[in-house]
Amino acid sequence: MAIKSVTVLGSTGSVGTQTIELLQANPDLYHVRALVAGSKVELLAQQAVTLRAELAVVADPARHADLVAALSGTGIEVASGAQAVVDAAARPVDWTMCAIMGAVGLRATLAAVKGGGSVALANKEALVCAGDVMLRAVKAAGATLLPVDSEHNAIFQALADGNRSAVERIILTASGGPFRTSSMDEMRAATPEVALKHPVWTMGAKISIDSATMMNKGLEVIEAARLFALPNEQIDVLIHPQSTVHGMVCYSDGSVLAQLGSPDMRVPIAHSLAWPGRIATSAPRLDLATLGKLEFSEPDIQRFPALRLAREALHAGGGVPTLMSAANEVAVEAFLGRRIGFLDIAGVVEQVMLEMGNIEADSLEAVITIDRAARDRATIFCQTRRPYAA
Repeated sequence: MAIKSVTVLGSTGSVGTQTIELLQANPDLYHVRALVAGSKVELLAQQAVTLRAELAVVADPARHADLVAALSGTGIEVASGAQAVVDAAARPVDWTMCAIMGAVGLRATLAAVKGGGSVALANKEALVCAGDVMLRAVKAAGATLLPVDSEHNAIFQALADGNRSAVERIILTASGGPFRTSSMDEMRAATPEVALKHPVWTMGAKISIDSATMMNKGLEVIEAARLFALPNEQIDVLIHPQSTVHGMVCYSDGSVLAQLGSPDMRVPIAHSLAWPGRIATSAPRLDLATLGKLEFSEPDIQRFPALRLAREALHAGGGVPTLMSAANEVAVEAFLGRRIGFLDIAGVVEQVMLEMGNIEADSLEAVITIDRAARDRATIFCQTRRPYAA
């Protein structure tokens, strides 16, 4: 395997640190050009030194001096600020991990796409908020999108035989989160501590709450529609509490191809990093005999309305997915800050979607403007909800 040049955007986050782990385990296969982090200077500096990166960037300009001091004498280039993040993403490389979560990563992801290399997407918002913009840029630059979400990566692998015209539908699986069997009353009273306790996956706070509301699965439906050029009605969701089958593709001859694996993000990250080859990981091996059973069921849209809202946003198109995603980020932050209740998250999102309605998003600037406006409205709506009481 030829040496790949790589950049990691979001190197100190959950996906980023697991990507770094894989790079460290395969030093002869990869050359790191740039590492980008938000504010965790100490970890960023450690990663940069270990991997002999050319450039280390901290998004928070207030941490610039700290990063300079941490990397003094190493010869590693240092930069900071929002534009430096975009500039790092624009450096030509073979492979870029885009793991800056939320709409803040849009400019950097677009810059990476315009470089024309392989872009590993761990940021759902890139295709949810700016799907049309991103896909146009991918086509213009001849870039390759490699999905890192375990579900989309599973579909990507199951489509590897190239028979796209024979696909009847795809199935994304969902663990069901911590409230899979909870009543509405139990969810109404849920604390952030309970909502953050995912039964299977270890993830960051925002995505853990998205899993609890099933908004993450709604975002994944929209992302799958963009990635695989499929309409809403050909994308199904099933609850699968074992989180062993990550995705399935149903073909016109009746065949169903499924990708299975342990619930460990290193597996899809490694697949993306090595594609079209493969590299070893230390992820636990799947033991079906020990697992014993695989369960599947339909999601309950009444208890988890976020999935319905996401499908409505996909159907509406334009800037509506942007509205939904931005409002959700604000509502999740408000819940984690104990300013609204758990069930208020979907309620705030629906309020924003109903009030702001259909709106076009034909450029990145338009997307950012819509995102900002939706955040403002969501903030107001959160203030009108009853404060969370622990």
